[in-house]
Amino acid sequence: MIVNLYPLKTFKLPIIAECINPDMLKGKTLDDMRRLELWEGNKRRTLGELFKIEISNPASSSENVTIIVNGDVSRVKRIGAGMKSGEIIIKGNAGMHLGAEMHGGKITVYGNALSWAGSMMKGGAIEIHGDAGDYLGAPYRGSKEGMRGGKIVVSGNVGNEAGAYMHKGVIKIYGNAGQFTGFRMRGGTIYVQGSCGGRAGTCMVDGAVIVVGALESAPPTFTFEGVKNKARIDENEAVEASFYLFVGDLTENGVGKLYVARDRNPHLSNYEKLL
Repeated sequence: MIVNLYPLKTFKLPIIAECINPDMLKGKTLDDMRRLELWEGNKRRTLGELFKIEISNPASSSENVTIIVNGDVSRVKRIGAGMKSGEIIIKGNAGMHLGAEMHGGKITVYGNALSWAGSMMKGGAIEIHGDAGDYLGAPYRGSKEGMRGGKIVVSGNVGNEAGAYMHKGVIKIYGNAGQFTGFRMRGGTIYVQGSCGGRAGTCMVDGAVIVVGALESAPPTFTFEGVKNKARIDENEAVEASFYLFVGDLTENGVGKLYVARDRNPHLSNYEKLL
């Protein structure tokens, strides 16, 4: 079943819409969907009050649901939060907490996504064709439960602390990343095709951060392990290039790996004297 959602107005207040979730719509009639509750600011609303809903290809209640959101929903938070199956396609910008704690399924955004996209996700896939905000895949303040599975791909740039406290999974960033990428990482892989802000990998215990673009410096609490000709993203994909390899963070007795492209970072060539 395919469910198309069209915003009925330009949203000015934050919308909390955990009901925009394939698991929540499975097996429901059009009237059932219209009655699903959400919040607009401090007012309780229904999905039908804020969105025009159209259903196509209706099928059995056991079949997965595809939700297509047509328009800008950058003020709509928690779309796809906790989802386990199905697919969400957003033809516009998405709000905060997109796909937070998701277990399965796929979310595709043909626009930008705000902060905490994929926060604490455990499975599934998120693909963002624009930019993403801060804390991509990272936990909320006070929590150490980072990303534990799944895959996030961002075509553009991301903000600070992408992959913080990450345990498993893959994050691929084709633009630039902000500061503290992979902060307190425990496992998994973060690939940055563009440049990366300072303090990448700080306090990491395990896992890998791969920077193909420029990095100002490696953390001083990492050791230089040499030059490698390959960095593996996952079991099916590797990057063939010359990388400086640093291991740490020693302050955490860490064995995390920080790969930094050799040709884009000539200022790190002094480390070669240690070989």
